[in-house]
Amino acid sequence: MTEVAWMVGLSLIGWLTAWGLGGSAVGLAVWFGMLGPLLAACVSWVLFEHTYRRDPAALMGQMVGAFALKFVFFGAYVAVLLKVVRVSPVPFVVSFSSYFIALHLFEAVCLKRLFSGPARS
Repeated sequence: MTEVAWMVGLSLIGWLTAWGLGGSAVGLAVWFGMLGPLLAACVSWVLFEHTYRRDPAALMGQMVGAFALKFVFFGAYVAVLLKVVRVSPVPFVVSFSSYFIALHLFEAVCLKRLFSGPARS
């Protein structure tokens, strides 16, 4: 669970920095650019960690299913925010891309750490 706290804490620091430097319009776009990847990373990490500790063999299937759900979720998320909510596109896309990559890299490092430790049944 500390991984989720790190993801949330560092993401919020990044958002507050962008808001302080860019103002409220940029801050709002960065907030939405952060929110989708952060929610997806937190939910998937909690599910992956729980599954690995309970049944390591089931993790791969769950990761494939999560990939498919994230594919649909992120497509809809970006479309709604750009076409319906109409957030400022450049800060949103830069923020979304940055958080998406950073949070997935963080998840990969955490998974590597998880796999190197003993599995619990």
